Parts: sequence; structure tokens; C-alpha cells
Amino acid sequence: MAPAPRPEVFAAIAHPLRRQILDLLVEEDRPVNAIASQFPISRPAVSQHLRVLLDAGLVAEQRHGRERRYRLVPEELAEIHRWLSHYEH
Repeated sequence: MAPAPRPEVFAAIAHPLRRQILDLLVEEDRPVNAIASQFPISRPAVSQHLRVLLDAGLVAEQRHGRERRYRLVPEELAEIHRWLSHYEH
């Protein structure tokens, strides 16, 4: 059996808004303002969700001048898939 992914990864994907953010980032890298414009919550609230995803290693942040761009880091999700595949029998 594959080792279980880190608990913070499960916690990060537990929230539906964070899963929606990951869905956006599958399409392309995005600046925080473009991500925030997709949700009916404040930009600071979206930034807090992005921080959880960053801490879990699911997204990476890169600064371009004053702008922060986020991209998906799918490796941790692959770990979840490998772990779950054990139960697909």
C-alpha cells in the first residue's frame, strides 16, 4: 500500500472553494485578482484559501512585479490518487 499523503493535503482539498481554485489553475496559471474575480468573496478571503493550498504544496506562487501568479503543482494530487488506488479493487 502506498503511504498516505500528508494530512494538510486532505485538509486543503476538503473545502469546495479550494477545489474550485484548483479547477481554475488546471486551465492556466492565474494572478490572484483573476482568481478572486471568479468567487463571491473578498480578495483577502481568496488569498487565505490560496495560502492553505500553498502550505499543502498544491499550488506555487511566483511574483511578477507587484502581481502574484499561482500555478497548480499536481504532484501532491498524484500522491492522493496513488493512495486511493489501493481501495479501487
